[in-house]
Amino acid sequence: MRKELYFLLLIFIGSMVNGQNSNMKLITPPYLQKGDTIAMVAPAGILKNRKQVIDKAKELVESWGLKVVYGKHLFNQNDHFAGTDEERCQDFQEALDNPTIKAIWSARGGYGSVRIIDQLDFTKFKQHPKWVIGYSDITAFHNHIHNLGVETLHAMMGTSMEEKPEETIQTIATFKKALFGEELRYEVLSSKMNRVGETSGELVGGNIAILASMLGSDSQISTDGKILFIEEIGEYKYSIDRMLQSLKRAGYFTKVKAIIVGNMTKVKKNTTPWGSSIEQLILDVVPKDIPVLFNFPAGHEPDNRALIMGRKVSLSIHKDNTSTVAFD
Repeated sequence: MRKELYFLLLIFIGSMVNGQNSNMKLITPPYLQKGDTIAMVAPAGILKNRKQVIDKAKELVESWGLKVVYGKHLFNQNDHFAGTDEERCQDFQEALDNPTIKAIWSARGGYGSVRIIDQLDFTKFKQHPKWVIGYSDITAFHNHIHNLGVETLHAMMGTSMEEKPEETIQTIATFKKALFGEELRYEVLSSKMNRVGETSGELVGGNIAILASMLGSDSQISTDGKILFIEEIGEYKYSIDRMLQSLKRAGYFTKVKAIIVGNMTKVKKNTTPWGSSIEQLILDVVPKDIPVLFNFPAGHEPDNRALIMGRKVSLSIHKDNTSTVAFD
């Protein structure tokens, strides 16, 4: 009998950690301090001819008083990927397990994180959480780690230093603020397409394609009582609609509190016109009583503001006045 109660307790705790209890506060990894070390790894796409820009990213963080170490296989090449699955997994695992590493920073996204995520052992990470940083394909890690009960950082990556410096001022500034635990509060120019409302909740989400690819896996997140952030790049409108319909059928919009829409970059034109704007496409998928904020500067644009995934955020959404996004 005691053994049965013990296993029931484990199941209950597991369901809470996996996002079933929206009232459970996630663990905040320690903010960085001068002298701390960040590991730069490449869990996905190849870094061909990009050592110079990665070195530039390293120099940026070092100018803040931090140290940066490169994963052993960072610049390896294996067709599409930055090394084999085993090599990329090894670098990430070593960064997870090394107690002197205080944050894991992705050099770039692309595709490939999902190929290694189930090979990783998060035991030591759960004992000593640290910040996992990136966006786009790194959404796979944001989702998976969210279900472990730990916050992550949706922010610039090493290759973001390829952009024009004058266009990444806020990208860099908000990344630094997030790393060192400073306040994050954003004023967003309002869109006539916004659905107005005021609400608060835990922030989850990321790249739409990756969110859809996580469905049915241990990395699928619950959006119940939460605020969902979405962004995308290089897709046709019909493809974006298809992915959002998949999320809708999985219940992502049933009990969500609000939607924050980031950059919808380089949307492709199909030979057969879709017939509506990307904003209207999104509004058609989301229930009419759910507030929606458009034009948040995060995603695949030079201005890519830092977001703390798993942190409670307060929204005030307007059509005419400036909207606000504030992290608690």
